[in-house]
Amino acid sequence: MTATLTAPQSIESWLGEEADNLLTYNAKVDKRLLHLPSPDWVERIFANSDRPAPVLRSLQQIYSTGHLANTGYLSILPVDQGIEHSAAASFAPNPVYFDPENILKLALEGGCNAVATTLGVLGMVSRKYAHRIPFIAKLNHNEMLTYPNRYDQLMFASVEQAWNLGAVAVGATIYFGSEESSRQIEEVSRAFARAHELGMATILWCYLRNSVFKQDKDYHLSADLTGQANHLGVTIEADIIKQKQPECNNGYGAVAKATGEKYGRTDDRVYSELTTDHPIDLTRYQVLNCYAGRAGLINSGGSSGKNDFAQAVRTAVINKRAGGCGLISGRKTFQRPFEEGVKLFHTIQDVYLSGDVTIA
Repeated sequence: MTATLTAPQSIESWLGEEADNLLTYNAKVDKRLLHLPSPDWVERIFANSDRPAPVLRSLQQIYSTGHLANTGYLSILPVDQGIEHSAAASFAPNPVYFDPENILKLALEGGCNAVATTLGVLGMVSRKYAHRIPFIAKLNHNEMLTYPNRYDQLMFASVEQAWNLGAVAVGATIYFGSEESSRQIEEVSRAFARAHELGMATILWCYLRNSVFKQDKDYHLSADLTGQANHLGVTIEADIIKQKQPECNNGYGAVAKATGEKYGRTDDRVYSELTTDHPIDLTRYQVLNCYAGRAGLINSGGSSGKNDFAQAVRTAVINKRAGGCGLISGRKTFQRPFEEGVKLFHTIQDVYLSGDVTIA
C-alpha cells in the first residue's frame, strides 16, 4: 500500500478535465531509454562517475531527507527571491519570511529534502539548522536595484563560504542565451569544480534569457531551447538540473523566422520523432537532455496565483511521468500562510509517493 501525506483531495480531482490525458498518456520517447529515479539513485548513477566520495555522501544526504527520503525524488524549497524579485515583492504577501529562520522552519515542516537559499539566510541560522536539513547555498543572483534594471547573474558568495556554513550543495543560475552567458558559464563551471573538490553537490538553474525568445509565444519555455540549456548544464557537471517546465516547442525556428537569420542548430527529428505537443513529451525531451536522466530534472513550481494547488499537482504529475525527479517550489509556498505552505508541499509530495502516478 502506497503511503500518502494528505487525504482531502485526490490527484484526479486536482487535475480535473486533464486527469485522463495526463495520467494515462504513453510518451513518444520510450522510458527504457532513460535512467529513472529509484531508491538506489546515488549509488546507481554516481558511483562510477568522477565525483569524489564526499559528493556522493552529500547527494545521499539530500536524497535521504524529508518525506520523499529514499525514493529517488526531491521536494526542495528555494528562496532567493529576496534578491531576484526584491524582498518587498517576495515577502510583503507574508512578512514572516523577512525572518530567515521561518524559511528553514517551512522547509522542515514541509518535509523537504533540502532548502536552497542565500548565503545570508543560511549563515544567519546555520548552527541551529545545518544538521537538521541539507543546505543548498545559492551562489549567484540577479539584483534589480541598479538603474536601469539589468539581467545578469553575479556571484554573491564563494564556494568556500558555502562549505564553511555547512552546505551540502551549491546552486547557481546561468542565463543561457544572454550577452553575459559566456562569463556566467565560466564562473559557474569553476565554482562547480571547486564545490566537487570540497565534497558538495551542484545544482544549476538552467534558465533562458533574451528578448528575442519572446515571439508569438514565449520560447523561454520551449522544449528544444530549454533542453539545450539543460545539456549545457550537465556539461559543466551539474548533478541536478532545475528548469522551467516547457509549454511550447521549436524555439530555434521561431527565432530564425523572427530575425531572418540562421540561429543555432537542431534536427527536424526533434519535432517529429522525439516530441509532440503533449506536456509529458515536451518535459521528457528536457530529461533526455540531462544525459538521459542521469542528472535529475527538477521543474520549478512557478509564481503564486489563485490555483496554486491544482497547478502544482499538474506540474508534479507531468514531471514524474516524464521521468523527472521532483519539484522545487518557492513562491507558491512561502507567499501564503505557513500552514497552507506546508500543506502544498505535502500535496506535491503525495504525487511522487503515489503508485498510481507512473512513468509514461
